[in-house]
Amino acid sequence: MMAIDMVSIPITLEQLITAVQQLQPEERAEVARALILVDLRSDLRALIQELYAQPPVDDITDDNIMAEIKAVRQQSHQT
Repeated sequence: MMAIDMVSIPITLEQLITAVQQLQPEERAEVARALILVDLRSDLRALIQELYAQPPVDDITDDNIMAEIKAVRQQSHQT
């Protein structure tokens, strides 16, 4: 496998868009997938941070869960 040297070239957004438009359809699709992944990671990161920032709704124990299961089973047997 060949080593790829990274090059940094300052370009405007319009120049980037023009360059992407010149790519083959498969290459444009690859760029689109990469952009979607960036957005998804950003959205997921924001969602995780939001969830961790919220206080827990309830402290639910295994006993609470078992009691709820038993109650639901009793209701289903009665109807």
